[in-house]
Amino acid sequence: MAGHEIPEPADRKQVADPTSDLRAAEESRHSCDPAFRHGVVVGFDGSTSSERALAYAIGMARRSGSGLIIVHVANRLPTTVWAGCEPPVFVDVPDHRTEVLGLELACADYLTEVPWILVERGGDICHELEEVGREYSADAIVVGSTQGIVGRIFGSVAGRLARRAQRPVVVIP
Repeated sequence: MAGHEIPEPADRKQVADPTSDLRAAEESRHSCDPAFRHGVVVGFDGSTSSERALAYAIGMARRSGSGLIIVHVANRLPTTVWAGCEPPVFVDVPDHRTEVLGLELACADYLTEVPWILVERGGDICHELEEVGREYSADAIVVGSTQGIVGRIFGSVAGRLARRAQRPVVVIP
């Protein structure tokens, strides 16, 4: 039937571009408060080094006129500790520390200088800090240096983050 066109029915819907649906789903999943775009991400767990990192990040956010995204990454432990199975499987351990940290931060006078939010994540600290930095298009990530034997055995969070991050990483001793 050369030269003969079959007309499209008037009620036939156009097929949507599948990549646009994927992009829309990705944006809705990672939507964040636009007030904190290009802010400063800081890893915080209540330790002395993370308190120093928070103090530095507050000054950095204040000087740049941006928001502060405080990230607490909940513990994630291998199940092999309990089950002895191979390969290691990771499980999220309930961590109520974020609630305590949130209350402490809400009562802190030094945080009145900048707008801030507290983000809780679970998993690998380096990955989660970089992911939050990507979601908020952060200008920098600030972390405290790892103290003690744990950092020497497993590698410091700051060192691993500095090697893989797509934005500046500031390590506070």
